Amino acid sequence: MIPTILIIGFIRTVIVILIIFYGFRLITRYILPLFVQKTIRDMQTKMQEQMREQQRQGKREGEVTIEGSKYQQRNQSKDGEYVDFEEVE
Repeated sequence: MIPTILIIGFIRTVIVILIIFYGFRLITRYILPLFVQKTIRDMQTKMQEQMREQQRQGKREGEVTIEGSKYQQRNQSKDGEYVDFEEVE
């Protein structure tokens, strides 16, 4: 015959496993979708705010703006004129 302590330990282990299993099911079925919905809603709100900001700062069609060039900044060294090097074969 199996000792009573082993039976009680086995039953306790099965109960803990069932509690963990149903707890995980509860979280994935009810709580996780709420969290995902909130996250998606926040991302959507942030994207809408960014679109509004872009529309406020938007330029009219055909308008051209020159903000500066990398080449102008590179040529401002005090060493002299910048010469592009080409290898001769």
